[in-house]
Amino acid sequence: MTKKKIVFTGGGSAGHVTPNIAIMNKLKAAGWDITYIGSRKGIEEEIISNENVPFYGISSGKLRRYFDWKNFTDPLRILKGAMEALVILKKIKPRVVFSKGGFVTVPVVMAAKMLKIPVIIHESDITPGLANKIATKFATKVFVTFDETLKHFPNDKVLFTGSPIREELFKGRAQEGRAWLGFHEQKPILTIMGGSLGAKKINETVRNILGTLTEEYQIVHICGKGNVDPSHAHTKGYKQYEYINQELPDVLAASDYIISRAGANSIFEFLALRKPMLLIPLSKQASRGDQILNAQSFEKKGFAKVLFEEDMTTDTLDTQLKTLKLEKDTLQKRMSEDSAPNTLEIILQEIVKEAK
Repeated sequence: MTKKKIVFTGGGSAGHVTPNIAIMNKLKAAGWDITYIGSRKGIEEEIISNENVPFYGISSGKLRRYFDWKNFTDPLRILKGAMEALVILKKIKPRVVFSKGGFVTVPVVMAAKMLKIPVIIHESDITPGLANKIATKFATKVFVTFDETLKHFPNDKVLFTGSPIREELFKGRAQEGRAWLGFHEQKPILTIMGGSLGAKKINETVRNILGTLTEEYQIVHICGKGNVDPSHAHTKGYKQYEYINQELPDVLAASDYIISRAGANSIFEFLALRKPMLLIPLSKQASRGDQILNAQSFEKKGFAKVLFEEDMTTDTLDTQLKTLKLEKDTLQKRMSEDSAPNTLEIILQEIVKEAK
């Protein structure tokens, strides 16, 4: 019997790739043939290379809401990418294309529409990004992470699924995490994550009060590529990494508190693991403001504390961490009361349905 084939696409940041892995692992177990299309030299190629899945790189351009000379050339890159995706999809002949977001997905879903291949899109944030707004025109179904997002898409296409969580995250062992880090049980572990690209202001502010923080916590600092500070290589109780891959489930299991950006996929993972979190969303100056809305939604539901980057100083960070520690039990109680949908099962059922 011929295997069912599916193509995944998504890129630009780890948040547009790692949720795909959760779904891919389930489909692999069910015997599906999986291929990934991403941008050339994007972070997605690096992440997917660990998954034993064929990867094709295509041309992609960024779509901007502001003036930039590249606005005149990038549409040509998108068209070129669509032609490249068309050739790849004709060769693979998938039953379904699953798109997670990022500008590389636009040419892929355009090509899929031309070939009459069903397209499923998953939107992570409360408000859709420009790429997904465009891609929706070519989509058969749109899945959303937040129930607040339903109103942004056509009723006949949209479905609330929640965020797909990688099952391996639930298999983390705290003891193994502490052993790998070289940490002990006498002090709580604070894990700081600035997103896959790092976060300059978070990194700097944390390092400016390391002396204070290490009195209270053992610190894991995932600071992004090229952001490891050699001057702190031997600071006791402080471990810094550009990125943590296979060991992440164990590190998160060992973590007592999290400081993080407010990318939807990450915060839903922390919610599923019941980790008290202080969210520092990307500012509107550096983004379209989606992380601010994500963070505010979590704060309103009692899952997290929020500190806006514009308000972040060594003092405000220290104060918010103290509040996080005081409210740990309340936050975990609210998180444990959350009735999240069985996301992976819903998504897999819909993929099978579209494949028919």
